[in-house]
Amino acid sequence: RMFSTYPQTKTYFPHFDLHHGSEQIRGHGKKVVAGALVEAANHIDDIASALSKLSDLHAQKLRVDPVNFKLLGQCFLVVVAIHHPSLLTPEVHASLDKFLCAVGNVLTAKYR
Repeated sequence: RMFSTYPQTKTYFPHFDLHHGSEQIRGHGKKVVAGALVEAANHIDDIASALSKLSDLHAQKLRVDPVNFKLLGQCFLVVVAIHHPSLLTPEVHASLDKFLCAVGNVLTAKYR
């Protein structure tokens, strides 16, 4: 969803097969969800420490535009809404949005 909605984000993945359903896209998606987001959720009281190395990587080595973390959070919410509409109550939506914003804030903190 991210690459089709925001094609400018493809520039960070020139070595990937960017076609829908590619193994590289699926693999990276798993790293984001099963890796970073689960790590953040498991350390909800200290997301900054849990994602410190990932923040360094994105800010200093990969130099990802910080706005992309907000875009990814929005895409994540849309995907949840499409695939699990009954689960995305207003309360869950607000909580998930707050969590994704917190993760995005941590990942952009080292840009300053």
